[in-house]
Amino acid sequence: MSRIAVVTDTNSGITREEAKKLGVFLLSMPFIVDGKEYFEGVTCTYEQFFDMLAAGSDVSTSQPAPEDLTALWDTILQNYDSIVHIPMSSALSGSCGTAKALAADYNGRVCVVDNKRISLSQRESVLDALTLIKKGLTAAEICVQLEETAYNSSIYLAVNTLELLKKSGRVTAAGAALATLLGLKPVLQIQGEKLDAYAKVRGMAAAEKTMLKAIEKDMQTRFAGKPVHIAVAYSGDIRPALEWRKTVRSYFGDSHIELYKLPISICCHVGAGVKAIACYEYFE
Repeated sequence: MSRIAVVTDTNSGITREEAKKLGVFLLSMPFIVDGKEYFEGVTCTYEQFFDMLAAGSDVSTSQPAPEDLTALWDTILQNYDSIVHIPMSSALSGSCGTAKALAADYNGRVCVVDNKRISLSQRESVLDALTLIKKGLTAAEICVQLEETAYNSSIYLAVNTLELLKKSGRVTAAGAALATLLGLKPVLQIQGEKLDAYAKVRGMAAAEKTMLKAIEKDMQTRFAGKPVHIAVAYSGDIRPALEWRKTVRSYFGDSHIELYKLPISICCHVGAGVKAIACYEYFE
């Protein structure tokens, strides 16, 4: 049986410690703070990022340098026969397209998955890839499986502030000001590919209820009869996030629902205080 390595990036929310336990290879995504480049989990911690954000620093995202990616692949292929590379959705970043172009020079030994995911759902794709390796699939077959199930996931997130979304052009300055004045919390969704608006409600409590009902509806329709996992995520302070997990566990009667940090690449656009929930089908 050929040896297959799984590679992903920190957009999945997987930490270096988790990657080591899982036996996967992790590419740290770069981001920019006040003109200086940092790498998530390497040159900047989660806590340091939010300290800088709270201090008013200007933040933005970036792509890995092509030479960093190929250097990682070259090192891995000294000990493995092939690679399944799982980056974030091509609809959210150019890093997937870059990886696919670079992989063309590897004679099929590197298979790049464009399965339209990020954060919680991208994490699940990594776990699915490991499951499929155990089932004996080749890297190319795993890529096909993950892309065929790309849209079998839902993510909803309630944003505490619209300031960073305003800066990125996803909401107008007037719209952000009005929403802030009215105490509105936008609920966003990722149903594969792009980040889209789902609802605007008054206050975080209403946003939580909206997300719970949205996931419940998805489970009763899109995912009816299918094996699914639910997970929750947050940005910034973990304390309200722990209460959010408690609420979700109680609502769905599942004490195994886990809580994860949103990756910094998302936090650069949505800021602190975000609460998120995801539902995704998985390979048994």
